[in-house]
Amino acid sequence: MAENKARLPVWTGHSVEKTLPIRDQKSHKGTYGTGLLIAGSRDMPGAALLSGLGAMRSGIGKLEIGTESEVIPSVVPVLPEATYIRNGLERVADGTLELHRYRAAAIGPGIVPNRIAEHAIEQLIDCDFPVVLDAGALTERPYNERPAPIILTPHPGEFSRITGVSTTDLEKRRGYYVSRFAKELGVTIVLKGHQTVIAFPDGETWVNATGNASLAKGGTGDTLTGMILGMLCCHEDWKHAVLNAVFLHGACADHWAATRSTQTLLAHELTNFLPEVWKKYEPK
Repeated sequence: MAENKARLPVWTGHSVEKTLPIRDQKSHKGTYGTGLLIAGSRDMPGAALLSGLGAMRSGIGKLEIGTESEVIPSVVPVLPEATYIRNGLERVADGTLELHRYRAAAIGPGIVPNRIAEHAIEQLIDCDFPVVLDAGALTERPYNERPAPIILTPHPGEFSRITGVSTTDLEKRRGYYVSRFAKELGVTIVLKGHQTVIAFPDGETWVNATGNASLAKGGTGDTLTGMILGMLCCHEDWKHAVLNAVFLHGACADHWAATRSTQTLLAHELTNFLPEVWKKYEPK
């Protein structure tokens, strides 16, 4: 850990202030595009809500959530701003959803890894927009070169599963392993955890300094996936979108911990603080 801290640059609040987009007063929802989120299942319906909230709070123009029919009635009352695609995973997998309409996509929160999910991932990767892979979409696979980025958001256990590196070795040399596999696979890797490491396929690697132990709870990663999706739709530079999403996600947790116990955060509460936290770093 000490070696990684010393060698890797830190993405700071000043970095965020310089790179957050300014929302044009003449803009409309089409300016910021439509994002596709494939998330949630009948046993994990909350994943669609948590990632959906993250996306809708993060600058996206329009969000379409593809999820199982049974999930939709539980999500709509909390997130009526999104539109919904019934059985969206299957529609992406069988090619019946028109994917060219989207600016970016994310898949994985609350998704059970199976043959249908893999077909859906293959369909998305074949497109020319950024794709975020999380949770049920993370598995060992090769990635062909493509014009738009692929962003993986594993926690250490998932990173170990897709690379073969033990979690013990990973913890000792996080920066090295994340940077190495980002370059080898040709993807961006966001290794979640204390001082999240973000590595791009060109070798550029950063450490995030925000966040605390309150994020050590189910659902917070789903929220981050949604935030990355939303920021990909409103940032011109996709790297800045990823880095700023990670920073602000952690900053919301820091905002919570300033006056509350880190034991008590619920993942859906993170996005309640995002408007205030984001405002703090907006370009003056």
